[in-house]
This record gives sequence, C-alpha cells and structure tokens, in this order.
Amino acid sequence: MFGLGWPEVGVIAIVALLIFGPKKIPELGNALGKTLRGFKEELNNTNDETTSEKEPE
Repeated sequence: MFGLGWPEVGVIAIVALLIFGPKKIPELGNALGKTLRGFKEELNNTNDETTSEKEPE
C-alpha cells in the first residue's frame, strides 16, 4: 500500500487517533468515502460523455 509496511501504517493510525480523537475519525472516514465516490462517479460520467460523443460519427 503506497510502499508502506504495516508498522508505518500503524504509526500513522496512532498519530491520527491522537490528533483527531476517536470521535472524529469515523466522520473523517465518511467524508473521505463520499469524496472518493463522487470522484469516481465524475470519472465515469466523463467516460460516458466521451463515448456518446464518438458514437454518432
């Protein structure tokens, strides 16, 4: 995962827990998930628009 091993991921998780606290982590994860989902939808919409523009030719 991005060239990181499990020890590095663990340290990052502990630091995030210390900075944001246990109540804020699920909210951040939810916001990140919504952002990624929207980004994927926009990529798919762009691909659909591109293919629909090419079909009438």
